[in-house]
Amino acid sequence: MYITYQLIPKGDIAQIVPFLYALNEGAISQEVLAQRATEMAGQSYECLGVYQGGDLVGICGLWFQTRHYAGKSVELDNIYLQPEMRDQGIGSGLLDYIYEIAQDRDCQWVELNTYVENFPSHKFYYRHGFVGRGIHFIKPLNQA
Repeated sequence: MYITYQLIPKGDIAQIVPFLYALNEGAISQEVLAQRATEMAGQSYECLGVYQGGDLVGICGLWFQTRHYAGKSVELDNIYLQPEMRDQGIGSGLLDYIYEIAQDRDCQWVELNTYVENFPSHKFYYRHGFVGRGIHFIKPLNQA
């Protein structure tokens, strides 16, 4: 199995929609996800693709910003790897690749949010040196 990691060109961002749909368990329509992905691509968002051969098998969004508490940082967003590709070291390779990108861009911090009920992801991130530093609160203002 030959795995590569590379940034998805902004013009090809629509190819991440099926992964976002699966990650959100169908709670958000593919049309809305496509619209949002296109809008995000015009902001400070980039998306890293995980490829097996030429096939996209996973994604990881990257938000580059400067935070008052961290300086330059990258926030990982909507990380999804097809279920059959999990538990093979691919996620660890993805993180290593992200760390290289972050260091090349002079980031001092890598951060992420994960769903409270996603216990397997918590174990994975703890194993990779992440620590819990807060709770991410949300307040919906309207129904999308």
